[in-house]
Amino acid sequence: MKMRTRLLTWDVKNTLLRVRHTVGELYSSEAKLHGIRVEAKALDRSFQAVVRMQDKLFPNYGQGQGLSSHQWWVEIVKRTFRVCGVSDERVLSLLAENLYQGFSSAKNWEVFSDVKDTLIHCDRLGIHMAVISNFDHRLEQILVDCGLREHFQFVLTSEGVGIAKPDHRIFTKALGFAQVEPKQAMHIGDDVWMDYLAARAVGMESYLIYRGKEEPAKAKGLVPRAHILHSLQQLHSLLK
Repeated sequence: MKMRTRLLTWDVKNTLLRVRHTVGELYSSEAKLHGIRVEAKALDRSFQAVVRMQDKLFPNYGQGQGLSSHQWWVEIVKRTFRVCGVSDERVLSLLAENLYQGFSSAKNWEVFSDVKDTLIHCDRLGIHMAVISNFDHRLEQILVDCGLREHFQFVLTSEGVGIAKPDHRIFTKALGFAQVEPKQAMHIGDDVWMDYLAARAVGMESYLIYRGKEEPAKAKGLVPRAHILHSLQQLHSLLK
């Protein structure tokens, strides 16, 4: 007999929220305000490469190497623009700070259309909810600004607890805070390894949110189709 879900945990980026425009478009728009023209697509490519390298050299916002997440992101922005030919350090510092602040509120984020109704539905069912995200300390305020924070008992960020998904310990911490057994908990996220498989590794139920029509290529052979949600509306029937 299936146990009643007592705790529902959520990933955030690309699960509850998405960036309002591409990173390249936002970076390009900010640069134009300072008289600098850089193609959005070039900035997107540069950003992706820089983030991969930065995360490899300084994982989880460089906590183990004495960095703050603010310093980590400022360096990301500067390197992204440097790769695209911007070299003026004064301008780079201004761009980096403005963009960091822009991603610190609802300004550059939007809530998916199926989120609020689903969270309200879960509240009505009496299910406790929380966030487990590889995000920095800005997440609390972003959730407040987006009108979502009130639905969650607590928010666990990888920066805040010093552990990043898919490390099972961040899920174990959430279970401990909520005082529930793994079989009484469910996790929803958009990443096969960071969310779906990581949660199941500790005994939680989990589902992959993929708002496209087809089965995501990365999920093939790893995620049963019955565990892929194309809309959070599908969660309503699962939690009855």
